[in-house]
Amino acid sequence: MGINYEGEYKRRYALLLAAPDSEYVKKEYGGYFNVFVAAFGEEEEERWDMYRVVDGEFPNMHEVERYDGFVVSGSPYDAYGDDDWILELSCLLQTLYSLQKKVLGICFGHQVLCRALGGKVGKSDSGWDIGLRKVNIVKDLSPCSFLQTLLQVQTSPAMLTIIQCHQDQVWELPAGAKVIAFSDKTGVEMFTIGNHILGIQGHPEYSKDILNNLIDRLLYQDSIQIEVAKDARSRLENAEADTKLWQDICKAFLKAGFMD
Repeated sequence: MGINYEGEYKRRYALLLAAPDSEYVKKEYGGYFNVFVAAFGEEEEERWDMYRVVDGEFPNMHEVERYDGFVVSGSPYDAYGDDDWILELSCLLQTLYSLQKKVLGICFGHQVLCRALGGKVGKSDSGWDIGLRKVNIVKDLSPCSFLQTLLQVQTSPAMLTIIQCHQDQVWELPAGAKVIAFSDKTGVEMFTIGNHILGIQGHPEYSKDILNNLIDRLLYQDSIQIEVAKDARSRLENAEADTKLWQDICKAFLKAGFMD
């Protein structure tokens, strides 16, 4: 996506898109960019741009310096793969880490962020996790300012439901990283490094219809069995994700230090 720096903005953010737009998302939402901006954007004074890293489109250093934060999307690719664009993305994430830029990784983004910074990722021993999943927030989170408001209104331990769609997971965290959420399916549902790195395994940006369409596509591709799809749809029908709370967490992380 072309970038126009005209005008004044208090904050600038970039989506590093690691997946092609599905036909459904293009038709219903105009593309994943609009999905992410609707989920994490807040004010007219913000500017959001997109780089289709899956197609080899990356910001140069001059552009990197202009942004206050970055979001790395999910992807049908493996975060531990050696595709050229994944290796280039890993190098970019190392640069962003060294510059202490805020980086939010979602699903694949969570995993590739972990890999880039020295952790290990791979296939989950328990297979696919698709549908709704209850996630436990670790109790002692004093370093995580973006979670404090949430913890003040939640009972202990805090638990939130999120939409999931993954068969890979984080196996080993980078040095200095902390697990801040886990589930009965996945040991690292969220991790953080300081106040500038946050990984979330689930999809705070997804709606039920986006996941239902993704389930249809995975079935068509023979990527999942029909029993997995039925279980996922059943869980979707019988509960609701805490979408607003998850999106509030992401916004608080991305905008911390800019809200005064």
